[in-house]
Amino acid sequence: MKSIATLIGAAALATLSLSVHAQSAQPDLRRGAQLYGQVCVACHAADGNSSIAANPKLAQQHPEYLIKQLQDYKSGKRQNAIMAGFAAPLSDADKRDIAFWLASQPATPGFARDKDKVALGERIYRGGIADRRIAACAGCHSPNGAGIPAQYPRLAGQHAEYTVDQMKQFRSGARGNSPVMTQIAQYMTDREIEAVADFIAGLR
Repeated sequence: MKSIATLIGAAALATLSLSVHAQSAQPDLRRGAQLYGQVCVACHAADGNSSIAANPKLAQQHPEYLIKQLQDYKSGKRQNAIMAGFAAPLSDADKRDIAFWLASQPATPGFARDKDKVALGERIYRGGIADRRIAACAGCHSPNGAGIPAQYPRLAGQHAEYTVDQMKQFRSGARGNSPVMTQIAQYMTDREIEAVADFIAGLR
């Protein structure tokens, strides 16, 4: 079995390759805004700060991550019937322009809700769970949840409900487009996932 460190390294190299490709053509932010308004706005809000907990906030997300997710929806590597339908007609230029426009939009802050869960979530986020070899989230997503451009996505302020759903999908194998996250989530309990998600919601 590959170690988490090996999986993280492989994921980083793949994303960096995508970053080089994404930057080979200059994004058209005006066109990205127009396409976003036609395709994405109903679920993700006018500025990418979704107010619906089931739909992720996309504002200020790293464009390379957004491009990869759209590619994975289109190819079927990431399963979601609704997103597959929206991603299918998008060209590479469309995905690039939408992603870079979203990256230019400031994210609105979120809020944690459960004081007790937040304490547990912070311990896991910052220190991992050593006895189960679960890496600290901060190692890849940074201490303040900003992520690492072209490598790991921004998490700060994300809806807790959405994060919980995605972590459980990683754990069950329903979402299979990140071996690193599958490896981590499979050893986490529901309470631990909910605690980390609540802590992430309040990061800024």
